[in-house]
Amino acid sequence: MFIQPWDASLDEAEWQAWIAEGHDFGQLSVNGLPGGPPVVVPTHFTGDGPDLLVHLARPNPVWKVIDQNPNVVLTVIGDYAFIPGPWRAPADVPPRDGVPTSYYTAVQFTCRARIIDDPEAKAELLRRQLAHFQPDGDHAEVTVDQPPYGRMLPGIRGLRLQVTGVVAKFKYDDHKPVEHRTAVADHLTERGQGLDASAAHQQRRRLDRIGPWKS
Repeated sequence: MFIQPWDASLDEAEWQAWIAEGHDFGQLSVNGLPGGPPVVVPTHFTGDGPDLLVHLARPNPVWKVIDQNPNVVLTVIGDYAFIPGPWRAPADVPPRDGVPTSYYTAVQFTCRARIIDDPEAKAELLRRQLAHFQPDGDHAEVTVDQPPYGRMLPGIRGLRLQVTGVVAKFKYDDHKPVEHRTAVADHLTERGQGLDASAAHQQRRRLDRIGPWKS
C-alpha cells in the first residue's frame, strides 16, 4: 500500500484505536496456487494479544494455499468517501477544474498464518470471538461434545495470524490548507451519504492533531 508522508498514521496508537472502535471486518488475502490469482476472503476477525483470530469453513479454498505459503495479508478499510472535484478546487481555479479523490482509512496486517484443527483449540477460538462479538453472553456454551457448536466444529478450521508488520493509511488531504480541509469536512457533513459522517470525523480529528501540514 502506497502511503504519502501526510497520509501516514501518526503513531501506533492511532490505528490501534481505529481498529478498536469496531473495525473488525476485513479481507484476508493469500497467495494463489502457481499460475492462479490470489485468494481473497471477506471475514470478521478478533484480536488475541498480538495475534488475530479467524475461522472459515473447511471447504474454503484458502487452506490448500496456506499449506504451501502461510504468509498472508489482512486488510481493513473504512471511513471512506468520494470527494468531488469542485470541493478540492483552489480559490483561483474554476470549480469544474478541481481534481476529485477518495478519502479512506486502511490498515494492513502482514501475518504468518497457523492453521488450527484441534477440536478444543477451535472451540476456544470461537469462545474468544463470541466474547468479542456477543459480550453479553447471550449464546450457548461452546463445547466440543455439546450442541449446537459441537456438531459444527468439524466443518470449520481456525487461523491464528501472527502479525509480523502493520501499515496504516489515513487519507484525508492532510497536506492541504486548514481552510480547505475544514470546508471539505463541512461538505461531507452536509451531503451525509454513506460513510460521509465518519469520513468527516476522521478529517476533523486529524486536523485537530496535525494542524497545518509542515513538509
